Amino acid sequence: MGFIIIFLTFWGMEFMAWLTHKYVMHGFLWNLHFDHHTPNKEVFFEKNDAFFLIYAIPSWLCIMLGSMYGYWTVMYIGFGILAYGLAYFLVHEVFIHQRFKWFRNTENVYLKAIRRAHKVHHKHRGKEEGECFGMLIVPWKFLRQELKKVNV
Repeated sequence: MGFIIIFLTFWGMEFMAWLTHKYVMHGFLWNLHFDHHTPNKEVFFEKNDAFFLIYAIPSWLCIMLGSMYGYWTVMYIGFGILAYGLAYFLVHEVFIHQRFKWFRNTENVYLKAIRRAHKVHHKHRGKEEGECFGMLIVPWKFLRQELKKVNV
């Protein structure tokens, strides 16, 4: 049962991240997110990195309090949030933006589509007119573009 809760929470976080990205980061907290769209190679940390806490704190509290008081469902939800946070770090920070040079190139069509969708998101430097706010669920058109390259 725990695995199912973790799995559902993980995928629920993709939708939560989409909503947060579109309506919070590109909304009333744009002042924390704008530097992500106008990167400065001189600094490692961005104001945008503060959003880590928005997810890390609830995850930690769910794991800690759920385990302390025997609320296992709450604990599993915390682990699902944690799993999504790890995926976000690896996909967004390491693979897409290459803030860490751990792996750069891939022939995986799905990962290429993720990178393409994110590039389209970043082509808009401003708060409005954004698209592709998710991370793991890729719009079909980007997957199709990458599949065409393979099948040419």
